[in-house]
Amino acid sequence: MRIQSQYDIHFELQKPTPIVSMLRLHTSVLPTLKGVENCTVESSGSAAPIAVTEYTDVFDNRCSRFVAPPGLLMLRGSYITESPELRDPQGFGLPTTPVEDLPSDVLQFLVPSRYCEVDRFGAIAQDTFGHLGSGWALAASIRDWVHEKVSFNYQMARATKTAMDVYTERVGVCRDFQHLAVTFSRCMNIPARYVTGYLGDIRLPYSGVGDFSAWYQVWLGGKWWDMDARHNDPRFGRTLMAVGRDAADVAITTSFGNADLRKFWVDSVEIDAEGKPVPLPVKFTADNAVPPQPTTATT
Repeated sequence: MRIQSQYDIHFELQKPTPIVSMLRLHTSVLPTLKGVENCTVESSGSAAPIAVTEYTDVFDNRCSRFVAPPGLLMLRGSYITESPELRDPQGFGLPTTPVEDLPSDVLQFLVPSRYCEVDRFGAIAQDTFGHLGSGWALAASIRDWVHEKVSFNYQMARATKTAMDVYTERVGVCRDFQHLAVTFSRCMNIPARYVTGYLGDIRLPYSGVGDFSAWYQVWLGGKWWDMDARHNDPRFGRTLMAVGRDAADVAITTSFGNADLRKFWVDSVEIDAEGKPVPLPVKFTADNAVPPQPTTATT
């Protein structure tokens, strides 16, 4: 299937401001790209093009660096990727890789990070999950537990919320679900990393206005596997943008100065061979249920 992902984000700037954005596809996704990425950086404060420097960070995330002039900064992008017509693969039966056998670059996903306080969760993790085996079964149990114990609420989002805050408050947004699941996974010696990207309503009923999504990945059987403690259901069409230890490593924009958000629009849809959006299934509710058909009485 083909997935078209787009964004249109505007900021108001009062003075020249250095910015780093992480809005391009991850390097691992580039083989699935159809055509080119149409990513632009424009400003109402300058008729000349803004000079953008591209670089790849230590997690193979593709970053854009520039200095935006005062005025309205407009970040826009659109790209089409090819995605398997399969839901998220599942690693049933995979064992936990012993720590001593892990690749060196994977070890960093076992230790504490800004939002994932592994050092504070050791006893909690053992008490909660120590009796639940290992490998994929344990990783899935952690995902399921977080999904069941934490409630989703956009109004409870805050930039400083850590895994311990989520564990205590039991409410948050998608990044909070993933931070807690990542932390528990690391405590149980399952490497886990935080992921951001697109997760649209692909072959599902419309669920509301689009947004970037967060999920996480665990290292089992020599590769990374997608996990999602918020949705907790294998999905179609995930499109990876960036990976890191937690949300601090994958911010979509980092501004070194004030940047007031003025517009935020994100969309990710399946398209057909002509580039038209594929209609979504209709969610069955009492409002759209088909009423019983009248019968004709006979006498």
